[in-house]
Amino acid sequence: MDGIRITRTEQAPPARTERFPRLPLYGAIGFVLFACAAVIFGQTTGIGTVRLSAGEPVAVRDIVMVADEDADLVTVTDLVTGERLAAYAPNEGGFVRGAFRGLSRTRFVAGVPAEQPYRLIRWSGGAVSLSDTGTGERLYLDAFGRDNVAAFAQFLEGQGE
Repeated sequence: MDGIRITRTEQAPPARTERFPRLPLYGAIGFVLFACAAVIFGQTTGIGTVRLSAGEPVAVRDIVMVADEDADLVTVTDLVTGERLAAYAPNEGGFVRGAFRGLSRTRFVAGVPAEQPYRLIRWSGGAVSLSDTGTGERLYLDAFGRDNVAAFAQFLEGQGE
C-alpha cells in the first residue's frame, strides 16, 4: 500500500430549505378575513357605513352642446325652447368646452349622435351634475371647484326654482 493514499472527503451539510415565516402569514390571512367580515357586517346592518345622497332634483334642464367646426364655436342651447344659452369661442368657456370635449369623445366611442341632449341637474343638497342622456355618464361638477360649477349652473337660472 505504498503508493495509495486514502483521503477523506468532506461532505457539505444538507441544504436547508427556507420557509416563509408563519406568524406574518397567519397575520395577513387573519387581516383579510377580518376585513371581509367587517364589509359584510357593514353592508347588512348599515353600521359603520357612510351613504352620500345628493337629494332630490331641484332644477333640471336638458341642453344640447354642439361644436361648429367652421366657426370653432361651442354653442349651448335649451332642448325644449331652442333658446341659445351661450356660444364659446376658442379662448372662452374653458371648463364648458373641456367638459364638452371629454363627453363628446365618450359619445363618439359609444356611437351616440351629437344631437342627444345632456341633462343638467341642481340637487337639493346643493350639488350640480351634468349627465349624458346618451351614454348614461354623470359628472358631479362640484368636484371641479366653485367657478367651474358656476359655469354650468348659470344655465339653470330660473329652472324649477
